[in-house]
Amino acid sequence: MSTYRMSDGMVVKTENSVKSWKETTDWNGNNHIGRATKTQWEHQTLYRSRKGRYYVEHESQWQGTLPHAEWVSNEEAARWLLLMEEELPEDLAMLADALTE
Repeated sequence: MSTYRMSDGMVVKTENSVKSWKETTDWNGNNHIGRATKTQWEHQTLYRSRKGRYYVEHESQWQGTLPHAEWVSNEEAARWLLLMEEELPEDLAMLADALTE
């Protein structure tokens, strides 16, 4: 588990999250490619904090690249989950119609 200092100064610990979703990957015939990152070398995980805020953890297999996290809006979290073909949690469900066609 990881600890990050966010842009607003808040400190988040991934082990304290109430829910997390790993990025879905798609097989391109050679490698598993992240659906959000569109690469085999970078990965994302979406978390819901104890206080109900969403953030994305960014990790990379590139040497010298440090993992980091950033807050995302409820709308961005819902878009991310829809792209991963995940069911939206109750607090985001009302955004589904506005974000899909």
